[in-house]
Amino acid sequence: MQEIYTQRMLLSAKRDRPEGWTLHSGIWSPFYIQLRILSSFPATLKKASIALEKLIHEELPHVNRLVGVAFAGVPLATAISLQSDIPTCHTRKLSGVRTAEELQSALASYGQHSLLEGVVNDGDVLCLVDDLVTGMTSKIVARNQVKAELDRRELHDVKCDDIIVLVDRQQGASERAKESGLNLVSLIKFVDEGLPLLKDIMNQEEYNLITSYLAEPHSFQPSK
Repeated sequence: MQEIYTQRMLLSAKRDRPEGWTLHSGIWSPFYIQLRILSSFPATLKKASIALEKLIHEELPHVNRLVGVAFAGVPLATAISLQSDIPTCHTRKLSGVRTAEELQSALASYGQHSLLEGVVNDGDVLCLVDDLVTGMTSKIVARNQVKAELDRRELHDVKCDDIIVLVDRQQGASERAKESGLNLVSLIKFVDEGLPLLKDIMNQEEYNLITSYLAEPHSFQPSK
């Protein structure tokens, strides 16, 4: 986690951007985790892939094929695949699709392009791979996209109920996953594990702001 911070894959309102960020989920945040640039730091990417491969072996031994979620999940899934010899696929990025409803609308006019790049066979157990999870919406969309492609390919004996991420912001994703019948596994739980590791290297005001926000995020949201 320290490398993620020092390599500026974790940005904060105190250090980097006073106005903060509006996340994919629509909530405002005083910090932003941008793991899309992880592949710019190959040593860190390798460490992450080794740890994630071990976690898959321990927690998801039934998985035999990975699916990198475009875009940030693709290099992670590829790195894990090279580490573990588990084959990988990846979803295609669908422009403007952020919710399950928008996905359904996009599918109606998508055409013949594949929604999932890579080989999948009946009997496979897939695991979605992504960098980060906040509220779970984008992961549910990715899973629905995969299932839509499986229907197109007439593959009816493929499971896609597992998701692994590098960082869980711990802002409701675990609960939402359970409600959706999904199994969410994370390498770093940010509140419980990640943030405490940063206490000694963060500015005290920066650390206090993030801690206060995570304890009561709703009180930090702009008034409507």
